[in-house]
Amino acid sequence: MGAENSTTTREFILLGLTSHPKTRLLFFVTVLLIYLLTIFGNTLIIILVWVDSQLHTPMYFFLSHLAGMEIGYVTSTLPQMLSHLWTGSGVISLARCTLQGYMTLAMGSTECLLLGAMAYDRYLAICHPLVYALAMDRLHQLFLATSCWTIGFGFSAIYVLCTFHHPFCGVLINHFICEAPIVLKLACGDTRITKAIVFGLSTFIVLVPLFVILASYGYILDSVFHMRSTGGWHKAFSTCGSHLAVVTLFYGTVISMYIVPQSDSTPDRYKKIAVFYLVITPLLNPIIYTLRNKDIHLAALKMLKRL
Repeated sequence: MGAENSTTTREFILLGLTSHPKTRLLFFVTVLLIYLLTIFGNTLIIILVWVDSQLHTPMYFFLSHLAGMEIGYVTSTLPQMLSHLWTGSGVISLARCTLQGYMTLAMGSTECLLLGAMAYDRYLAICHPLVYALAMDRLHQLFLATSCWTIGFGFSAIYVLCTFHHPFCGVLINHFICEAPIVLKLACGDTRITKAIVFGLSTFIVLVPLFVILASYGYILDSVFHMRSTGGWHKAFSTCGSHLAVVTLFYGTVISMYIVPQSDSTPDRYKKIAVFYLVITPLLNPIIYTLRNKDIHLAALKMLKRL
């Protein structure tokens, strides 16, 4: 496509997960079920944390923010995916593509930061229990949560502006959503500066919270190993185990997309990876955090009795 046409791109075509009609129908039913379960599970967490005074603690405060973020995450991606699977048409306007790329990146960036904040909270609770109430009072909780949302959305604005200010030499996006790293591959001209900027931004937003998480759990493990109480061991591991499970699944796939250099030899690899952190992780978050959580179980039982 010539330079004249590259500057007038007004829409893209998403290739989606598959072009086979029967497979599309199967994927549509599966993704719709996952979407509804994700919305229900995360909404339930928010309601329980809101109405049960026993859950008015820093850990559940951050968990409610994570649940709200997951609802926004799937709502910015899965309806577009469902529409494509149902109609078979992957046409999306440049404006909608830009907005979707921004919202997806903003929610994902905020999740990275929230997971770091939750790890820091667990570090204070286990390693410094005497000062925990003061160090993580309501003001500090609000500051941390607000910082996560503000930095996540600000980072994403810079990333998307750098990506979409280029003219584009193609309209076919080998993905099921407009994800910025994939869209950038269609950009015309010299994109080296843009790639350097977005790589630096991605490295910061992914690796800094990951370092906080690893450092926090390093200190937690050291503290746990010095505990003489078996009950203390069990409480520490049960509290942190669910968080580590979410971190491992989410960061493993996100690093593969945003940090590891992309290769053109396996073009379908990245949308398969994206399924994990865009579809699977938001569904698993409420399951992982509530499956063995006695506080959540008790809150749910109390709410059922009231109903």
